[in-house]
Amino acid sequence: MPGESRPIIVPLGGFLGSGKTTLILAASRILQTRGLRAAAVLNDQGQNLVDTEFIGANGIAADQVTGGCFCCRFSELIDAAERLRAYSPDVIFAEAVGSCTDISATTLQPLKLYYSREFRLAPYTVLVDPERAREIESSDAGSDLSFLFRTQIDEADLICFNKVDRHTEFPSIPGAAARYLSALTGQGVSEWLDEVLAGEIPSGGKILEIDYARYARAEAALAWLNCSVIVTLHSPVSPALLIGPLLDELSLALAAEGLRIVHLKLSDDSTSGYLKASVVSNGQEPLVHGMLDASPADVHQLLFNVRAEGDPATLRRVVEKQLAKLRGEFELRNMQCFSPAPPRPEHRLTTMAHAGAEGI
Repeated sequence: MPGESRPIIVPLGGFLGSGKTTLILAASRILQTRGLRAAAVLNDQGQNLVDTEFIGANGIAADQVTGGCFCCRFSELIDAAERLRAYSPDVIFAEAVGSCTDISATTLQPLKLYYSREFRLAPYTVLVDPERAREIESSDAGSDLSFLFRTQIDEADLICFNKVDRHTEFPSIPGAAARYLSALTGQGVSEWLDEVLAGEIPSGGKILEIDYARYARAEAALAWLNCSVIVTLHSPVSPALLIGPLLDELSLALAAEGLRIVHLKLSDDSTSGYLKASVVSNGQEPLVHGMLDASPADVHQLLFNVRAEGDPATLRRVVEKQLAKLRGEFELRNMQCFSPAPPRPEHRLTTMAHAGAEGI
């Protein structure tokens, strides 16, 4: 792409825990081997994002849009993308909140209509966790999680089943041509990247009719907790031996209170190393990234991002109780616990905007 100064934005959607951030990391490493620079904009309803810290810890330029979805914070998405241009990225990954939908009408069409001179736009990929897909497809079609999941799928330009390293069977999604990859092992990531950067698939090829009252009810059924804590232990402990048991006990405590984990991420940034662990259901074996062999340390900076079906006040109480059990002292830097407010998009286009499909 000689002389091309406009970075290409690669929008990524998918339900909570589908592996979007892991895919960004894997794809960024591949781009680096091709002599291309990557950056990322992460998105969340709250502050203190584990994923932003995780991406930055891996040497990728990152920015974030917090306090609402891209649809409701569209101007902030543009501001973040503009800030990242200081790093001269060829590709900017834009990861939407895992509970967000209606991305085409509220984000992709405005990008094409108003910002085609500043950015090119790749097709909208929705990442799917096969286990979550089976769980939701077998549940009540009118459930809150089912509503969010199905509308995300319906507006995708490209659907990718993730976690093929752990699954060999995949549910059928009518009317959708699916791709298959593992963000964790890298299988299929290069092929996916080639396809989304080729410029042959139009971005935002579908606009849905969304019942926003139903959408608001579905998101409000989720309790959202973001928390930043500095822990000073009486005796040094490694990050693995701190957050491993903490995540297990928290998962059990949430289940005991009737709170169903949708996505739980916990990171530890200590002087001896960085570690991140996550689960997408109660009692699940955690997925771990970082320095499992980091040595013991006294001081640990913990970040919690918890999404669960249930009451925010109960979620907060459970997390605070688990923190109080730590053998040391903790300083609570920040805690937000809430249910998302009703979405109010800055823009919502009901007809397709046209911008030429241009690839790398």
